[in-house]
Amino acid sequence: MERLFTSEDIFISEDMTKNGVNKTELEHILVSIFQSSYDGIYVSDNKGVGIMVNQAYSRITDVQSHELLGKSMKTVVETGVVSESVTMKVLDERTPQTIIQIVKGKELLVTGNPVFNQNGEITYVVTNVRDISDLNNIKTELYQSKLLTERYMSEIKEFEKRELIHMHLDGIVAQSQEIMKVFHLAKKVAKVDSTVLILGESGVGKEGIVNYLHQESDRADKPLIKVNCAAIPEHLLESELFGYEKGAFTGANSNGKPGLFEQANGGTIFLDEIGDMPIDLQVKLLRVLQEFEIRRVGGRKSFKIDVRVISATNMNLEEMVDKRDFRRDLYYRLNIVPIKVPPLRERKADIVPLGFYFLNKYNIKYRLNKQFHPEVIRYFEEYLWPGNVRELENLIERLVVTTDHDEITMKDLPPGMCQNNESRKSEKGKLKEIIANIERKIIKEHMEESKTTRRAAKELGISQSALVKKMQKLGL
Repeated sequence: MERLFTSEDIFISEDMTKNGVNKTELEHILVSIFQSSYDGIYVSDNKGVGIMVNQAYSRITDVQSHELLGKSMKTVVETGVVSESVTMKVLDERTPQTIIQIVKGKELLVTGNPVFNQNGEITYVVTNVRDISDLNNIKTELYQSKLLTERYMSEIKEFEKRELIHMHLDGIVAQSQEIMKVFHLAKKVAKVDSTVLILGESGVGKEGIVNYLHQESDRADKPLIKVNCAAIPEHLLESELFGYEKGAFTGANSNGKPGLFEQANGGTIFLDEIGDMPIDLQVKLLRVLQEFEIRRVGGRKSFKIDVRVISATNMNLEEMVDKRDFRRDLYYRLNIVPIKVPPLRERKADIVPLGFYFLNKYNIKYRLNKQFHPEVIRYFEEYLWPGNVRELENLIERLVVTTDHDEITMKDLPPGMCQNNESRKSEKGKLKEIIANIERKIIKEHMEESKTTRRAAKELGISQSALVKKMQKLGL
């Protein structure tokens, strides 16, 4: 067999020629390179008969050298070793060819290149083989990620088309059935003046419900006054709510000052964190709700006001009533129409729309163009969000302003956030293990007593086949 390579075919560095590398040594180097290639290499003559194959080819294809060497590729195809021969295509077309070849169930990317002599005749065909199964897996993952992203984007576009609660109110995005029920109730209540008590965990968006109630009411063109009862010092809360006359106390404005109830006259007043209101002030608030009259601190006259009262709390007011930390009569007066806002973990359909809403909001605010990696979106859906909507918004603003690149990835999420979620998954795993151990123990006891699966199944109240399957699953 003639040699495939000669020194005349190869460009050799001057350093090698100076060191006196002869043809035999050069051929040894070429063979070593041929064998050390990570990609599979197969060489045939101008008849399509295999003359050389490296170790990587066998590693990639599981086809041994004796199955190829000295055999025509036509025969190799006919015996089913490979699905198609790129070598024969090269010999037919006299040009480089690339095909997807199936070899023993593996999908391979195969490229054949002709080697010509000085007369323009093909002397050899060199075939390069690469395993593309990993590439296909990556391609599949990318395709699935693309589909997922497209679905999310489609949902967002569909959401924007729907006549929901996005509207002109800042931060209100409603898509889940759970929150839509809340807004449906709020829309009905908005047109009347009934007192509303909004309940829900911290950060669920209670203030957004208040905005919606006010905007949908007949008082929309009147003031909406918001009061955080927990943020105002206790000794100032009464004067802030009801105002004071001149000279009412040391340091008071010489002209007096109208209270927040007066400022809300004709409109709506929102008493947030109502559970933090001092017990003695609750009596005065009750009188306002009963008579719709207020009297300024230091004043002698009461006067009527026209105001819609909405309150909110993340506390359990019923328990506070039982402990006498909150007046029962005031609770009933505030709780005429209760609206409970579910936490974000119970309305997962809102997580992605909210995420994109806040992303867009802060992109516009800071003139940026950040995007979510699909894996981040999936993680958002799995996360419990103990801080609810407020936590989601704060996190996204932080990610928008702190990430150095346009795509927000899992690496950009706070470490504590990921650890908390992993801890939750671990606890779930432990719970399953505990339940399995209990089942295993109970079944063992019944089997020892009953001796047969039929009797044990009857005692346990399940079918015999179900018991057998469960025993197999539990390793019994």
